[in-house]
Amino acid sequence: MIKPVGADALLPLYVDDADARAALEAEARGLPSVVVSSATAANAVMLGGGYFTPLAGYMNLADALGAATDMRLADGRFFPVPILNLVESVDAIDGAGRIALRDPNVDGQPVIAVQQVDAIEQVDDAQIALMTEKVYRTTDREHPGVAEFNAQGRYAISGPIEVLNFSYFATDFPDTFRTAVQIRAEIERRGWRRVVAFQTRNPMHLAHEELCRMAMERLDCDGLVIHMLLGKLKPGDIPADVRDNAIRTMVKLYFPENSAMITGYGFDMLYAGPREAVLHAYFRQNMGATHFIIGRDHAGVGDYYGAFDAQEIFDSEVPPDALEIEIFRADHTAWSKKLGRVVMMREAPDHAKEDFILLSGTRVREMLANGIAPPPEFSRPEVAQILIDYYQSL
Repeated sequence: MIKPVGADALLPLYVDDADARAALEAEARGLPSVVVSSATAANAVMLGGGYFTPLAGYMNLADALGAATDMRLADGRFFPVPILNLVESVDAIDGAGRIALRDPNVDGQPVIAVQQVDAIEQVDDAQIALMTEKVYRTTDREHPGVAEFNAQGRYAISGPIEVLNFSYFATDFPDTFRTAVQIRAEIERRGWRRVVAFQTRNPMHLAHEELCRMAMERLDCDGLVIHMLLGKLKPGDIPADVRDNAIRTMVKLYFPENSAMITGYGFDMLYAGPREAVLHAYFRQNMGATHFIIGRDHAGVGDYYGAFDAQEIFDSEVPPDALEIEIFRADHTAWSKKLGRVVMMREAPDHAKEDFILLSGTRVREMLANGIAPPPEFSRPEVAQILIDYYQSL
Protein backbone atom coordinates (compact mmCIF):
# COMPACT_ATOMS: atom_id res chain seq x y z
CA MET A 1 0.00 0.00 0.00
CA ILE A 2 1.13 3.56 -0.70
CA LYS A 3 2.96 5.15 2.23
CA PRO A 4 1.66 8.22 4.04
CA VAL A 5 3.29 11.53 3.13
CA GLY A 6 6.70 11.85 4.81
CA ALA A 7 6.17 8.87 7.10
CA ASP A 8 6.20 5.08 7.18
CA ALA A 9 2.90 4.92 9.08
CA LEU A 10 -0.01 7.20 9.91
CA LEU A 11 0.19 9.46 12.95
CA PRO A 12 -3.42 9.73 14.15
CA LEU A 13 -3.70 12.07 17.12
CA TYR A 14 -6.99 10.67 18.42
CA VAL A 15 -6.54 9.02 21.83
CA ASP A 16 -7.89 5.59 20.98
CA ASP A 17 -7.27 3.86 24.30
CA ALA A 18 -10.40 4.25 26.43
CA ASP A 19 -8.56 4.51 29.76
CA ALA A 20 -6.08 7.06 28.42
CA ARG A 21 -8.91 9.06 26.88
CA ALA A 22 -10.87 9.07 30.14
CA ALA A 23 -7.78 10.28 32.00
CA LEU A 24 -7.26 13.04 29.45
CA GLU A 25 -10.90 14.09 29.69
CA ALA A 26 -10.54 14.31 33.46
CA GLU A 27 -7.40 16.41 33.07
CA ALA A 28 -9.12 18.68 30.56
CA ARG A 29 -11.81 19.59 33.08
CA GLY A 30 -9.16 21.29 35.20
CA LEU A 31 -7.26 23.03 32.43
CA PRO A 32 -7.61 26.60 31.17
CA SER A 33 -9.68 26.49 28.02
CA VAL A 34 -10.38 28.44 24.87
CA VAL A 35 -13.21 28.13 22.34
CA VAL A 36 -11.52 27.66 18.97
CA SER A 37 -12.75 28.56 15.50
CA SER A 38 -14.71 26.12 13.37
CA ALA A 39 -11.68 25.77 11.09
CA THR A 40 -9.42 24.94 14.04
CA ALA A 41 -11.88 22.35 15.34
CA ALA A 42 -12.09 20.77 11.89
CA ASN A 43 -8.30 20.68 11.71
CA ALA A 44 -8.30 18.85 15.05
CA VAL A 45 -10.59 16.26 13.47
CA MET A 46 -8.25 15.89 10.50
CA LEU A 47 -5.22 15.63 12.80
CA GLY A 48 -7.06 13.14 14.97
CA GLY A 49 -7.88 10.92 12.02
CA GLY A 50 -4.34 10.83 10.65
CA TYR A 51 -5.13 12.82 7.51
CA PHE A 52 -2.44 15.42 8.24
CA THR A 53 0.34 12.93 9.06
CA PRO A 54 3.08 13.62 10.07
CA LEU A 55 1.93 16.86 11.77
CA ALA A 56 1.76 16.50 15.55
CA GLY A 57 -0.41 19.56 16.14
CA TYR A 58 -0.85 23.21 15.22
CA MET A 59 1.95 25.05 13.47
CA ASN A 60 3.99 27.89 14.87
CA LEU A 61 4.24 31.09 12.86
CA ALA A 62 7.48 30.15 11.08
CA ASP A 63 6.00 26.85 9.91
CA ALA A 64 2.74 28.49 8.86
CA LEU A 65 4.54 31.16 6.84
CA GLY A 66 6.74 28.50 5.25
CA ALA A 67 3.73 26.35 4.33
CA ALA A 68 2.03 29.39 2.82
CA THR A 69 4.98 30.75 0.86
CA ASP A 70 6.66 27.63 -0.54
CA MET A 71 4.79 24.65 0.94
CA ARG A 72 7.72 23.79 3.21
CA LEU A 73 7.85 23.85 7.00
CA ALA A 74 10.86 25.37 8.73
CA ASP A 75 12.58 21.98 8.85
CA GLY A 76 12.02 21.39 5.13
CA ARG A 77 9.09 19.00 5.34
CA PHE A 78 6.35 19.44 2.77
CA PHE A 79 2.93 20.74 3.76
CA PRO A 80 0.73 22.80 1.42
CA VAL A 81 -1.24 25.11 3.75
CA PRO A 82 -0.93 26.60 7.24
CA ILE A 83 -2.63 24.61 10.01
CA LEU A 84 -3.08 27.16 12.76
CA ASN A 85 -4.93 27.58 16.03
CA LEU A 86 -5.76 31.29 15.83
CA VAL A 87 -7.66 32.86 18.72
CA GLU A 88 -8.80 36.39 19.49
CA SER A 89 -7.66 36.46 23.12
CA VAL A 90 -5.22 34.48 25.22
CA ASP A 91 -6.12 36.09 28.55
CA ALA A 92 -7.77 32.93 29.85
CA ILE A 93 -4.76 30.73 29.09
CA ASP A 94 -1.90 33.10 29.90
CA GLY A 95 1.05 31.15 31.28
CA ALA A 96 -0.57 27.73 30.84
CA GLY A 97 1.52 24.83 29.60
CA ARG A 98 -1.49 22.75 28.59
CA ILE A 99 -4.93 23.94 27.53
CA ALA A 100 -8.29 22.49 26.59
CA LEU A 101 -9.69 23.35 23.16
CA ARG A 102 -13.45 23.71 23.06
CA ASP A 103 -15.56 22.91 20.01
CA PRO A 104 -17.75 25.78 18.74
CA ASN A 105 -19.84 23.45 16.57
CA VAL A 106 -21.33 21.23 19.30
CA ASP A 107 -23.86 22.24 21.94
CA GLY A 108 -22.17 23.04 25.23
CA GLN A 109 -18.81 23.55 23.52
CA PRO A 110 -17.22 20.32 24.80
CA VAL A 111 -13.47 19.81 24.77
CA ILE A 112 -12.34 18.41 21.43
CA ALA A 113 -8.62 18.25 22.18
CA VAL A 114 -5.92 19.04 24.71
CA GLN A 115 -2.98 21.06 23.43
CA GLN A 116 0.51 21.48 24.74
CA VAL A 117 1.40 25.16 24.47
CA ASP A 118 4.80 25.42 22.86
CA ALA A 119 4.38 29.08 21.93
CA ILE A 120 1.87 31.89 21.69
CA GLU A 121 2.76 34.32 18.92
CA GLN A 122 0.98 37.44 17.77
CA VAL A 123 0.37 37.45 14.02
CA ASP A 124 0.44 40.89 12.43
CA ASP A 125 -1.74 42.09 9.57
CA ALA A 126 1.10 41.84 7.05
CA GLN A 127 1.67 38.18 7.92
CA ILE A 128 -2.05 37.40 7.67
CA ALA A 129 -2.15 39.19 4.31
CA LEU A 130 0.88 37.24 3.06
CA MET A 131 -0.61 33.88 4.03
CA THR A 132 -3.96 34.87 2.54
CA GLU A 133 -2.42 35.90 -0.78
CA LYS A 134 -0.23 32.82 -1.06
CA VAL A 135 -2.91 30.27 -0.14
CA TYR A 136 -5.98 31.85 -1.76
CA ARG A 137 -4.25 33.87 -4.53
CA THR A 138 -6.40 36.83 -3.53
CA THR A 139 -7.08 39.01 -0.50
CA ASP A 140 -10.62 39.84 -1.61
CA ARG A 141 -12.94 39.52 1.41
CA GLU A 142 -15.76 38.48 -0.93
CA HIS A 143 -13.94 35.17 -1.32
CA PRO A 144 -15.52 32.89 1.34
CA GLY A 145 -12.23 31.25 2.33
CA VAL A 146 -10.45 34.59 2.60
CA ALA A 147 -13.28 35.98 4.71
CA GLU A 148 -13.21 32.99 7.06
CA PHE A 149 -9.42 32.98 7.48
CA ASN A 150 -9.25 36.72 8.14
CA ALA A 151 -12.11 36.57 10.65
CA GLN A 152 -10.05 34.41 13.00
CA GLY A 153 -7.95 35.83 15.78
CA ARG A 154 -4.40 37.13 15.67
CA TYR A 155 -2.80 34.94 18.36
CA ALA A 156 -1.33 31.67 17.10
CA ILE A 157 -1.11 28.90 19.71
CA SER A 158 1.30 26.22 18.53
CA GLY A 159 2.05 22.80 19.89
CA PRO A 160 1.06 19.13 19.72
CA ILE A 161 -2.48 18.02 20.45
CA GLU A 162 -4.30 14.95 21.72
CA VAL A 163 -7.77 14.57 20.23
CA LEU A 164 -10.69 13.40 22.34
CA ASN A 165 -13.47 13.14 19.77
CA PHE A 166 -14.39 13.81 16.16
CA SER A 167 -16.82 16.68 16.82
CA TYR A 168 -20.27 16.28 15.24
CA PHE A 169 -19.00 14.34 12.25
CA ALA A 170 -18.94 10.89 13.84
CA THR A 171 -22.39 11.32 15.42
CA ASP A 172 -24.20 13.11 12.56
CA PHE A 173 -22.68 10.94 9.81
CA PRO A 174 -21.97 7.56 11.42
CA ASP A 175 -22.22 5.64 8.13
CA THR A 176 -20.05 8.06 6.17
CA PHE A 177 -17.45 9.77 8.34
CA ARG A 178 -14.21 7.82 8.32
CA THR A 179 -10.69 8.56 9.51
CA ALA A 180 -7.67 8.00 7.29
CA VAL A 181 -6.88 5.03 9.52
CA GLN A 182 -10.28 3.48 8.87
CA ILE A 183 -10.16 4.04 5.11
CA ARG A 184 -6.70 2.48 4.85
CA ALA A 185 -7.94 -0.53 6.81
CA GLU A 186 -10.98 -0.92 4.56
CA ILE A 187 -8.89 -0.63 1.38
CA GLU A 188 -6.63 -3.37 2.73
CA ARG A 189 -9.61 -5.52 3.73
CA ARG A 190 -11.03 -5.27 0.22
CA GLY A 191 -7.69 -6.20 -1.32
CA TRP A 192 -7.51 -3.07 -3.46
CA ARG A 193 -4.03 -2.13 -4.67
CA ARG A 194 -4.76 0.70 -7.11
CA VAL A 195 -7.31 3.12 -5.69
CA VAL A 196 -8.62 6.36 -7.15
CA ALA A 197 -10.22 9.01 -4.93
CA PHE A 198 -12.91 11.48 -5.93
CA GLN A 199 -13.43 14.69 -3.95
CA THR A 200 -16.89 16.23 -3.80
CA ARG A 201 -18.73 18.95 -1.93
CA ASN A 202 -21.75 18.56 -4.24
CA PRO A 203 -24.14 15.80 -5.27
CA MET A 204 -22.79 13.78 -8.17
CA HIS A 205 -24.50 14.23 -11.51
CA LEU A 206 -24.10 11.80 -14.40
CA ALA A 207 -20.95 13.54 -15.65
CA HIS A 208 -19.25 13.06 -12.25
CA GLU A 209 -20.33 9.43 -12.17
CA GLU A 210 -18.92 8.78 -15.63
CA LEU A 211 -15.71 10.67 -14.83
CA CYS A 212 -15.11 8.26 -11.95
CA ARG A 213 -15.66 5.32 -14.31
CA MET A 214 -13.25 6.79 -16.85
CA ALA A 215 -10.59 7.20 -14.19
CA MET A 216 -11.05 3.67 -12.86
CA GLU A 217 -10.82 2.15 -16.33
CA ARG A 218 -7.91 4.21 -17.63
CA LEU A 219 -5.88 3.81 -14.44
CA ASP A 220 -6.76 0.11 -14.07
CA CYS A 221 -7.93 0.72 -10.51
CA ASP A 222 -9.41 -1.91 -8.22
CA GLY A 223 -11.72 0.55 -6.52
CA LEU A 224 -13.02 4.07 -6.10
CA VAL A 225 -13.24 6.06 -2.86
CA ILE A 226 -15.88 8.77 -3.06
CA HIS A 227 -14.70 11.10 -0.32
CA MET A 228 -17.15 13.87 0.46
CA LEU A 229 -16.57 16.95 2.55
CA LEU A 230 -18.84 16.98 5.61
CA GLY A 231 -17.85 20.31 7.16
CA LYS A 232 -18.97 23.88 6.71
CA LEU A 233 -19.63 25.32 3.28
CA LYS A 234 -20.57 28.70 1.90
CA PRO A 235 -24.26 29.74 1.95
CA GLY A 236 -26.25 28.16 -0.85
CA ASP A 237 -24.29 24.90 -1.04
CA ILE A 238 -26.27 21.69 -0.56
CA PRO A 239 -26.07 20.28 3.01
CA ALA A 240 -23.98 17.21 3.65
CA ASP A 241 -26.89 14.93 4.62
CA VAL A 242 -28.65 15.61 1.30
CA ARG A 243 -25.46 15.02 -0.67
CA ASP A 244 -24.82 11.83 1.27
CA ASN A 245 -28.28 10.49 0.44
CA ALA A 246 -27.95 11.41 -3.24
CA ILE A 247 -24.51 9.83 -3.62
CA ARG A 248 -25.48 6.66 -1.75
CA THR A 249 -28.52 6.26 -3.98
CA MET A 250 -26.41 6.70 -7.12
CA VAL A 251 -23.77 4.16 -6.03
CA LYS A 252 -26.34 1.59 -4.91
CA LEU A 253 -28.19 1.73 -8.22
CA TYR A 254 -25.44 2.32 -10.75
CA PHE A 255 -22.10 0.97 -9.50
CA PRO A 256 -21.08 -2.70 -9.29
CA GLU A 257 -20.88 -4.11 -5.79
CA ASN A 258 -17.49 -3.66 -4.07
CA SER A 259 -16.32 -1.12 -6.66
CA ALA A 260 -16.92 2.10 -4.71
CA MET A 261 -16.59 3.13 -1.07
CA ILE A 262 -18.67 6.07 0.15
CA THR A 263 -16.81 8.00 2.83
CA GLY A 264 -16.57 11.50 4.22
CA TYR A 265 -14.16 13.68 6.13
CA GLY A 266 -14.59 16.41 8.74
CA PHE A 267 -13.13 19.58 7.29
CA ASP A 268 -14.37 23.08 6.50
CA MET A 269 -14.03 23.97 2.82
CA LEU A 270 -11.33 26.54 2.05
CA TYR A 271 -12.35 27.26 -1.56
CA ALA A 272 -8.63 27.82 -2.16
CA GLY A 273 -8.55 26.35 -5.65
CA PRO A 274 -5.03 25.20 -6.62
CA ARG A 275 -3.56 25.18 -3.13
CA GLU A 276 -6.53 23.28 -1.74
CA ALA A 277 -6.17 20.76 -4.57
CA VAL A 278 -2.66 20.02 -3.30
CA LEU A 279 -3.97 19.61 0.24
CA HIS A 280 -6.67 17.27 -1.09
CA ALA A 281 -4.04 15.16 -2.81
CA TYR A 282 -1.91 15.18 0.36
CA PHE A 283 -4.53 13.70 2.62
CA ARG A 284 -5.84 11.31 -0.05
CA GLN A 285 -2.37 9.75 -0.14
CA ASN A 286 -2.51 9.49 3.63
CA MET A 287 -5.84 7.67 3.47
CA GLY A 288 -4.36 5.13 1.03
CA ALA A 289 -5.40 6.31 -2.45
CA THR A 290 -2.82 5.84 -5.19
CA HIS A 291 -4.57 8.21 -7.62
CA PHE A 292 -6.69 11.34 -7.26
CA ILE A 293 -9.07 12.98 -9.74
CA ILE A 294 -8.62 16.71 -10.24
CA GLY A 295 -11.03 18.27 -12.66
CA ARG A 296 -11.91 21.67 -13.98
CA ASP A 297 -11.79 24.45 -11.33
CA HIS A 298 -11.18 21.96 -8.53
CA ALA A 299 -11.97 23.49 -5.10
CA GLY A 300 -12.64 26.83 -6.74
CA VAL A 301 -15.27 29.47 -6.23
CA GLY A 302 -16.43 32.37 -8.40
CA ASP A 303 -13.90 33.50 -10.99
CA TYR A 304 -10.83 33.53 -8.75
CA TYR A 305 -8.98 30.68 -10.49
CA GLY A 306 -8.29 29.52 -14.01
CA ALA A 307 -10.04 26.38 -15.20
CA PHE A 308 -6.95 24.17 -14.87
CA ASP A 309 -4.86 26.04 -12.29
CA ALA A 310 -5.52 23.21 -9.81
CA GLN A 311 -3.82 20.77 -12.19
CA GLU A 312 -0.98 23.03 -13.28
CA ILE A 313 0.16 23.71 -9.70
CA PHE A 314 1.42 20.11 -9.50
CA ASP A 315 3.84 20.90 -12.34
CA SER A 316 4.82 24.44 -11.40
CA GLU A 317 4.89 24.60 -7.60
CA VAL A 318 4.70 21.19 -5.92
CA PRO A 319 8.22 19.80 -5.32
CA PRO A 320 8.72 16.64 -7.41
CA ASP A 321 9.58 14.53 -4.35
CA ALA A 322 6.65 15.73 -2.22
CA LEU A 323 3.87 13.29 -3.11
CA GLU A 324 3.64 9.73 -4.38
CA ILE A 325 -0.05 9.91 -5.27
CA GLU A 326 -0.68 10.37 -8.99
CA ILE A 327 -3.08 12.96 -10.37
CA PHE A 328 -5.74 12.06 -12.94
CA ARG A 329 -6.24 15.29 -14.86
CA ALA A 330 -9.82 15.60 -16.02
CA ASP A 331 -11.50 18.06 -18.33
CA HIS A 332 -15.08 19.23 -18.08
CA THR A 333 -17.33 16.23 -18.76
CA ALA A 334 -20.73 16.39 -20.44
CA TRP A 335 -23.19 14.36 -22.49
CA SER A 336 -22.39 14.33 -26.19
CA LYS A 337 -25.48 14.43 -28.39
CA LYS A 338 -23.38 13.14 -31.29
CA LEU A 339 -21.95 10.14 -29.44
CA GLY A 340 -24.80 9.42 -27.03
CA ARG A 341 -22.56 9.24 -23.96
CA VAL A 342 -20.61 11.35 -21.48
CA VAL A 343 -17.20 12.47 -22.74
CA MET A 344 -14.41 14.76 -21.66
CA MET A 345 -14.94 17.84 -23.80
CA ARG A 346 -11.28 18.06 -24.82
CA GLU A 347 -11.57 14.55 -26.25
CA ALA A 348 -14.31 15.61 -28.67
CA PRO A 349 -12.54 18.24 -30.80
CA ASP A 350 -15.11 17.91 -33.58
CA HIS A 351 -17.92 19.06 -31.25
CA ALA A 352 -19.36 22.55 -30.98
CA LYS A 353 -20.82 23.80 -27.70
CA GLU A 354 -24.34 23.00 -28.87
CA ASP A 355 -23.34 19.34 -29.33
CA PHE A 356 -23.19 18.92 -25.54
CA ILE A 357 -25.93 19.01 -22.93
CA LEU A 358 -24.70 21.81 -20.66
CA LEU A 359 -26.68 23.29 -17.78
CA SER A 360 -25.45 26.01 -15.44
CA GLY A 361 -25.66 25.50 -11.71
CA THR A 362 -28.14 28.35 -11.51
CA ARG A 363 -30.38 26.75 -14.13
CA VAL A 364 -30.24 23.36 -12.43
CA ARG A 365 -31.19 24.89 -9.06
CA GLU A 366 -34.12 26.72 -10.68
CA MET A 367 -35.37 23.50 -12.27
CA LEU A 368 -35.09 21.51 -9.05
CA ALA A 369 -36.80 24.22 -7.01
CA ASN A 370 -39.70 24.12 -9.49
CA GLY A 371 -39.98 20.35 -9.24
CA ILE A 372 -38.49 19.78 -12.69
CA ALA A 373 -35.89 17.03 -13.08
CA PRO A 374 -32.92 17.81 -15.32
CA PRO A 375 -32.71 15.57 -18.40
CA PRO A 376 -31.48 12.01 -17.76
CA GLU A 377 -28.37 12.83 -19.78
CA PHE A 378 -27.46 15.26 -17.00
CA SER A 379 -28.66 13.64 -13.77
CA ARG A 380 -29.92 10.25 -12.68
CA PRO A 381 -33.68 10.52 -12.03
CA GLU A 382 -33.40 9.06 -8.53
CA VAL A 383 -30.73 11.62 -7.62
CA ALA A 384 -32.78 14.42 -9.15
CA GLN A 385 -35.78 13.47 -7.02
CA ILE A 386 -33.76 13.68 -3.81
CA LEU A 387 -32.61 17.16 -4.81
CA ILE A 388 -36.11 18.24 -5.84
CA ASP A 389 -37.39 17.18 -2.41
CA TYR A 390 -34.63 19.21 -0.76
CA TYR A 391 -35.12 22.40 -2.77
CA GLN A 392 -38.90 22.26 -2.38
CA SER A 393 -38.50 21.93 1.40
CA LEU A 394 -36.70 25.27 1.69
